[in-house]
Amino acid sequence: MKNVIKTNNFAIVLISFLVIGGSSYTIHLLEPETFPTVFEGLWWTMTTVTTVGYGDVSPTTVAGKTFAMFLFIFGIGLIGVLIGKVVNLLSLYQRLKGEGKLSSKKINHYIFVGWTEKTEKAMEEILEENPDARIVLIDSKKTNPCDLEVDFVQGDASEDAVLLQANVLEAKSVTIFSDDTIEDASLSDGKTLLVASSVERLSKIHNRNVYTIVEIRKEKSIPNFSHANVDEFVLSGETASRLMAKATLYNGSTHLFSQLTSRMHGDNIYEIAADPAWITYKQAFHEILEKGATLLSNGKDLDINRRLDEKIPSDAKLYIICDRQTYETKFKVG
Repeated sequence: MKNVIKTNNFAIVLISFLVIGGSSYTIHLLEPETFPTVFEGLWWTMTTVTTVGYGDVSPTTVAGKTFAMFLFIFGIGLIGVLIGKVVNLLSLYQRLKGEGKLSSKKINHYIFVGWTEKTEKAMEEILEENPDARIVLIDSKKTNPCDLEVDFVQGDASEDAVLLQANVLEAKSVTIFSDDTIEDASLSDGKTLLVASSVERLSKIHNRNVYTIVEIRKEKSIPNFSHANVDEFVLSGETASRLMAKATLYNGSTHLFSQLTSRMHGDNIYEIAADPAWITYKQAFHEILEKGATLLSNGKDLDINRRLDEKIPSDAKLYIICDRQTYETKFKVG
């Protein structure tokens, strides 16, 4: 059936071009004085078959008028069918896009697996920070549940075809959220592990490095992910419990965590490139401080202030704390 539809669409488009091109040339031959060029013939043909009818030019001879009557009968009907096909194709495209049946062509994008309220908030944070960020959502829902401007891929994220449909090999990162519909935390983490393993397996097969971030519900599950080479773990319920404990012990401390975890208010954490002129962390610390920011971490540890005399490794990722204006004016590249 699909082959028949494709064939019919191709035939209609081909015949339409032949009719328009042939009519433009024919009217030029029949009435060279009225239509001195083929383009003038094309102008008249298009205004005729689309029923616009400006009336600025029209055939004056019997042969020209006879041919015009032929075009009235066949050309207008044919173009009507073509326009209807185009409208149907656009409607079909929108429907398939909403159902997540189309492949994403995005590159350097963020892939989110699993639709939850947390997923939506994470997307909003990213788009707040970078309105041009490219995002693809993978979920098993029948239609796109997200109102944001993101691509939607419907299906099981543990299947290679679905991951490739989301163009996972060209993704900047893949973030996998735990399935809140599964009550058992161990089973939920098991599903997350299956998806993470599928992503890592695909990346190895195609010799690509895909950065993976997973949400887990039990800290004891982390060792089970060792073979999957997951880059980052985020504890779900336990993280919230620890924040509540911190707030209990140190009243008001959650305001600090809110600033660090949200781009919408206060100072935030930003990654910067190490200046080649910086040899030690002390040099980086002081120069960053002079620009109005604080060096927080090298991407692995938070004890930089006790290691200021150490040399900065070539692969170090430096993280600073500052406001957005300071970051964009003094640290952001490009």
